[in-house]
Amino acid sequence: MLDTTDPMSQALQSLLDLLDLERIEQDIFRGRSRSAVVPRVFGGQVAAQAMVAAGRTVPEDRPAHSLHAYFLRPGDPGAPIVYEVDRIRDGRSFTTRRVVAVQHGKPIFHLSASFQSHEDGLDHQAPMPPAPDPESLPTSHERMRGYGHIPSDVVERLLQARAAVDLRYVEEPPYGKFGEPRDPHSQVWFRTNGKLDDDPLLHVVLATYVSDMTLLDSVLLAHGRGGWALGDVVGASLDHAMWFHRPFRADEWLLYDQESPSAYGGRGLGQARIYTEDGRLAISVIQEGVVRVPR
Repeated sequence: MLDTTDPMSQALQSLLDLLDLERIEQDIFRGRSRSAVVPRVFGGQVAAQAMVAAGRTVPEDRPAHSLHAYFLRPGDPGAPIVYEVDRIRDGRSFTTRRVVAVQHGKPIFHLSASFQSHEDGLDHQAPMPPAPDPESLPTSHERMRGYGHIPSDVVERLLQARAAVDLRYVEEPPYGKFGEPRDPHSQVWFRTNGKLDDDPLLHVVLATYVSDMTLLDSVLLAHGRGGWALGDVVGASLDHAMWFHRPFRADEWLLYDQESPSAYGGRGLGQARIYTEDGRLAISVIQEGVVRVPR
């Protein structure tokens, strides 16, 4: 049970409530949104809610192993989102679900997710890259309070949007140090600000939510751009894919090691690996987004 007297735990509980969908038919769910930092629904929220909808139609002994999604239209924060689940296949080992998120009668998001019964098999992984102890790094509050070049109202909105998650950059984020191109590589440690239940789906959902927060940072770093917070880039997620390799907990430290191999044609690509603190490769992530320079 979360400590309801702790503001950070309150923020996490608020996020968990946001992701807890209402079931209105057997395979139809309704979600809500909250005030957004930008005038559209945060993509990580829609992806996480879609995974909740898909997961609630799958047996508990089949955890998620992958998702592939497209962001089709900006979501309206002032309107509910309806998630329609299509039970594509229930096999002996794998279960496949398709989810369409609808607002105002139009699809805004499409997701396919696959779930698998546990199997023993071959086992190898890429080694975890070097990274400092997360406890040695400044918190988001500590970093952002020192950014006098960012309007105070933007700082407050950013901190509010990330209050449920302890997010710690290894180096300065794009909006913290900008104007000079850097290596298109970014590392972030993260965990929820409070303990979660043991349900594996919940940890997948929270990791999905956080995965959309910083993945395109490395694109900005390569060009010395500060991002939307400074108004020098306009961006939005286009598609998102995740593979869940090994069990993990989103309430324990996870290293998000991110890089950008390419940006071209108004789009930027980010790819990443997420490791547990003890070095197990838990998740692989790839995302492409719109990255435009305002004229």
